[in-house]
Amino acid sequence: MHIYVDADACPVKDIIVRLARQYSVPVTMVTDTSHQLHDGYSRIITVDKARDSADLALINLVHCGDIVVTQDYGVAALALSKHCHPIHQNGMLYTSQNMDRHLLERHLGQKMRRSGKRIHGQRKRTPQDDRAFESAFCSLLISLCSPRKDLNT
Repeated sequence: MHIYVDADACPVKDIIVRLARQYSVPVTMVTDTSHQLHDGYSRIITVDKARDSADLALINLVHCGDIVVTQDYGVAALALSKHCHPIHQNGMLYTSQNMDRHLLERHLGQKMRRSGKRIHGQRKRTPQDDRAFESAFCSLLISLCSPRKDLNT
């Protein structure tokens, strides 16, 4: 298992690295050239600043069972299709049960913006948001890192 982070606008990188170290899980952060990252633990992959270049690079790296931290619904959908465990920076786990709704909301938002309508931006991040992510991320790590019992024994 490996943790991959869509790191361009990720506000929880420090939490990810702290918990990954605690559970000895390797981390790769994918970003474009407009960001400089150094945390002393993660492998940093920097790609060109083209549209979706970091997203495509990240998806090309992941394998079944990996954790993907992203706020991009498209990246999360692709991660699900590769049998990964995508999680949003607010702690929400992306699943096959909620992905269609998220993709529809993204589509409707894009359609409204193209027609010139104003859409409210994201609210300011709070310490409660960080705690919610940390709790969900820690639970995910525990569930994936704990040894599985063989049902035949």
